Amino acid sequence: MQLLFSQFNGPKFDIFPSATLNYRQRAEFRVWHEGDDLFYIMFDSTTKQKYRVDDFPVASVLINKLMKALLIEIKNKPLLRERLFQVDFLSTLSGEALISLLYHKPLTDEWQEDALKLKSILAKIAPLDIIGRAKKQKIILEKDYVIENLTVGQRHFKYQQVENSFTQPNAVVNEHMLLWAQEATTGRGGDLIELYCGNGNFSIALAQNFDRVLGTEISKSSVKSAQVNIAMNKISNIDIVRMSSEEFSQAMNGERKFRRLADFDLTTYHYDTVLVDPPRAGLDPDSVELVSRFKDIIYISCNPETLKDNLVQLTKTHQIKKFALFDQFPYTHHVETGVILSKKDNKF
Repeated sequence: MQLLFSQFNGPKFDIFPSATLNYRQRAEFRVWHEGDDLFYIMFDSTTKQKYRVDDFPVASVLINKLMKALLIEIKNKPLLRERLFQVDFLSTLSGEALISLLYHKPLTDEWQEDALKLKSILAKIAPLDIIGRAKKQKIILEKDYVIENLTVGQRHFKYQQVENSFTQPNAVVNEHMLLWAQEATTGRGGDLIELYCGNGNFSIALAQNFDRVLGTEISKSSVKSAQVNIAMNKISNIDIVRMSSEEFSQAMNGERKFRRLADFDLTTYHYDTVLVDPPRAGLDPDSVELVSRFKDIIYISCNPETLKDNLVQLTKTHQIKKFALFDQFPYTHHVETGVILSKKDNKF
């Protein structure tokens, strides 16, 4: 990482390590049927060969408990076992869990009765819900989300995390990310614009440092969760609007009007700080141009290569003030990074 970013002569990295075990709050497995036996498998990313998974030490303790208990309970229950091809687990630091069972068959009322019994048995391990999925079917027993509790400094925040929606898999490192960004923006003031805000992960933790926060997100389910999370945390200075960064740029430039922005007067916002947490592809050229207009940029990246490409452009107008490495994915080459840039003529 030092070599990759050496051309920028940036500050020393702030480094945030992960726990070595039980750090993942999400895991998904294919299910392999072999005679009377069934077990979880994963695939080698290089050879594509399958290998059996009886324990998954990097996943939370709760996921490991549920993995074993689930197979024991469904092994002799044909309706739950037959044509089951995948199981997804979502757990939380707060001790809740959600299990999704994916099938190559229609799910009947009889399946639902057995799934409810399964839920009752597994609920002795932890509060949990079950979702059954098949072609054009989604059966929810009883809800399709968990509530996570994250501690950021002296404050505790609640987040609704919905099945199949993006959440940070390493919850403790996520807490470090939120605190790092929160401390780095203390005293900033002005308004924060967040692109790709998801379920409000950063917006909610950073709202205390800004006058107003406006988050944009294209996913309907994430926008809905963000609204729920804002209400749960009783935060009054955040607004979320469903639109892409390209659409927001058009609205900000007065090039196009959107009904979704009918209640917002974008001319009243002070475009002091922008936060971006883009997908692995990084920021497209138009988005780079958009964020370069802000005084301060908080850039969270899951792909150092695309971050480097974006920084080549952004450092023409901005200077790197802080650079952090977050070990979200131990034992892999993936590294989550955080960069804070300020306009070269900005004295902050």
